[in-house]
Amino acid sequence: MTDPTSVDGDLGERLARVAAAVDDACTAVGRSPGELTTIVVTKFHPPGLIRALYALGVRDVGENRHQEAQTKAVELDDLDGLRWHFVGQLQSKKARQARRYANAVHSLDRDSVVDALSDDSGSLVDGFVQVNLTDDPGRGGVAEHEVERLAERVLSTPGLRLRGVMAVAPLGEEARPAFARLRAVSERVRSLETTAVAISAGMSPDFVEAVAEGATHLRIGTAITGSRPDAR
Repeated sequence: MTDPTSVDGDLGERLARVAAAVDDACTAVGRSPGELTTIVVTKFHPPGLIRALYALGVRDVGENRHQEAQTKAVELDDLDGLRWHFVGQLQSKKARQARRYANAVHSLDRDSVVDALSDDSGSLVDGFVQVNLTDDPGRGGVAEHEVERLAERVLSTPGLRLRGVMAVAPLGEEARPAFARLRAVSERVRSLETTAVAISAGMSPDFVEAVAEGATHLRIGTAITGSRPDAR
C-alpha cells in the first residue's frame, strides 16, 4: 500500500494519494468521505502553491501565522470561493485583523481572543475551541475542564459561530486514544449547542486515526504540499 504521508510525486499526485487514503479511512469505519473537509495547510509555502492547489480543486487552506496569512489572502483575493482557516495560536491584538480574511479560526483558547473576534456587523466567522489534550499548560488550547465555559463565551459573542472543537495529538502518545478523548469533549460541547458537531483533528501523520474518531476537519500539510521551505 502506498504511504499516504509520502512527499514523493508532484502536487496533484500527493493530493490524490491523500484523498484516496481519506476515502479508505472512512470506508474502514463506515463513514462517508462527504462528511469531511480536508484543509491543506500551506504555511511557509508561496502563494503560487495555493494557486496550483486551487486549480486542482482545493478550496480550504490553512495558515498558522497571521502576517503570512494576511499577505497571502490579499494577493489571492481573486480566487473565488477560497476559504481561509487560521489554525495557529492567535494573538488577541491580531484577532480583529484576522477576521477580515479568516473564514474559520480553529484556535480559540482564551477569553481575550474570543472577545477580540467579536463583531456585530452581521458577518460570521466559524470558531473551534482548541482543547489541550496534555497536562502541560504551556501547550496550546484550553484545559478539558474549561471547555464548556469557553464554549459558552463563544456562543454569547457576536460574529462568532461555534462549530466545535479542535486539538493536536500529544507528542509521545498514541493518536487514536487522544482523539477519542477529544470526541468525548465534542459530545459535551454538543450538549450546549446541538449544531457544534465539528471536530478539527488529524494532520499528516495521524489523520487516519482522527477519521476513526469522528474528525470532520483534517489539517494536512506536508503529505500534500511536500517539504516546507524555510520559514521567512
